[in-house]
Amino acid sequence: MDTLITPYGDTLKSLMVDAERATQIRLETREMASLDLDGSQMCMLELLLNGALSPLEGYMDKATMHSVLTGLKLPDGRFWPLPVTLALGEKAAASLAPGQVVALRDAEGFMPAILHVSEVWAADPEAEQRLAESAGLPLVAPLAQAGMFYVAGRLEGVALPPRHDFLDLRLTPAQVREQFQRRGWRKVLSYQPSQPMHRPHYEFVLRSAVQFQSNLLIHPVAGSDPVIEPAHFALVRSCQAIMPRFPAVTSMIALNPMMPMVSGPREAWAKAIVARNYGCSHLVIGGETPMAGDFRRGEDVTGLDTMLPEAALAELGVKLIGFPRMVYLEDRDEYLPEAEAPEGARTQAMSGEELARRLMLGLKVPDWFTYPEVLDEMRKAWPPRARQGFTVFFTGLSGAGKSTIARALTVKLMEMDGRRVTLLDGDIVRRHLSSELGFSKAHRDINIRRIGYVASEITKHGGIAICAPIAPYTATRRAVRDMIETWGGFVEIHVATSVAVCESRDRKGLYAKARAGLIPEFTGVSDPYEVPENPELAIDTAQCSVEEAVQTIVLKLEHEGYLR
Repeated sequence: MDTLITPYGDTLKSLMVDAERATQIRLETREMASLDLDGSQMCMLELLLNGALSPLEGYMDKATMHSVLTGLKLPDGRFWPLPVTLALGEKAAASLAPGQVVALRDAEGFMPAILHVSEVWAADPEAEQRLAESAGLPLVAPLAQAGMFYVAGRLEGVALPPRHDFLDLRLTPAQVREQFQRRGWRKVLSYQPSQPMHRPHYEFVLRSAVQFQSNLLIHPVAGSDPVIEPAHFALVRSCQAIMPRFPAVTSMIALNPMMPMVSGPREAWAKAIVARNYGCSHLVIGGETPMAGDFRRGEDVTGLDTMLPEAALAELGVKLIGFPRMVYLEDRDEYLPEAEAPEGARTQAMSGEELARRLMLGLKVPDWFTYPEVLDEMRKAWPPRARQGFTVFFTGLSGAGKSTIARALTVKLMEMDGRRVTLLDGDIVRRHLSSELGFSKAHRDINIRRIGYVASEITKHGGIAICAPIAPYTATRRAVRDMIETWGGFVEIHVATSVAVCESRDRKGLYAKARAGLIPEFTGVSDPYEVPENPELAIDTAQCSVEEAVQTIVLKLEHEGYLR
């Protein structure tokens, strides 16, 4: 190959308009309806606008989406693996019609583009999965949820979505290609990590670049919102830290505005199209070390060279290299694919789960697995549990003893740990954060989510939140757990005191009023309490004192590593 690989479709199609048209659009949008896009939708929009998804000119219509699902083809016959769609809720889609032009905006009102609407139709996740399965390539994740609507149309870009981090690394496909051309690069191998790179990744990627006589682009998947995704900075900084180990003349780093994708052949081929549009002729697939589970092998998720007809592979034009299971050979101090390890050789490997455990407990991570500069960045993002914030979340019936235990635990932790502890009792939160809410299911759900949000902020900043609401619904408790575990620990404690005991303690007479029909939707009487299936602890206050309950919780927190 004596020239840089051409973009997919032969021409790099940036959807950005010229300055004159941009000024005109900004004037037109003053009276134009708007659609607010979330973070993942803004990432997809950026990929469309900057040409990473060339030759697409906007969001697919229904016929194109079905063609891609069933035949892996665009209407012109060109290979395309994955639908590119804009899915909206029913309320937002209801006001749209073919022929309409709408402004696309982010949460702050910034407008990167306008959309010329050509079609609106209801999503049908089950039917879409059947269409995908008819091609032998089921969708790993649904394109949209039931009840949502797709909006198709052509885009005109005014400005790329704003980014505020690592600006010198946020290069468009055209800018990356310009750098390749300036350096005289012709063949380029891309690796798109969505997790920090460790020694096995370094050795395999470098070996692959040498094997295929290619230059190397480390292209971290960095489309996530860094404000809500704490791992974002660890990913980028760890990749920056490892770059000096690669040959400086033949390697570079730039950020990829994609969101992390679930693995699967369709997504792998879509990543290959993105890599080609950035100027890369080779792509390493897989190799992630998720914090739960084992190495993700490209070989497991691809079968890439056999799952497509030769004509489609030739059209794709990118050599796909599946990341194998790498093992460390002690005697040779090097990594090899497991299949190439000599029989009887002493080998070692580390899963993401084991790495997470060592980080959580502040244990040593061996040098054979990672490099010290990478480990330093990971420890900043994932400090040991004893230095993390955490939330203790009590749930149980009214009168179960949640507030009493929570207050006693708050005092005990203040005495023991020295960190800031905040008590978010149900009655206190009702008074200060949710005074306008009633006690309907919807309002109770909102109240618990507010508690969860405040607790997540406390946890994020290294504090301890003690929450003691009734929280009767499993789905809401799950949502709160997800909100908090992004930033630190979550310990759910079911205060499993029976209704009979709770009612016997009813100093406010609430149970009596509920049984008389004076309080509607009262948990445990006229509204169900969904018992937690797998809480970290279950405590029955009819069987133990407050002091015993607090001691049980403290021992649990020490066992899990949250307390020194």
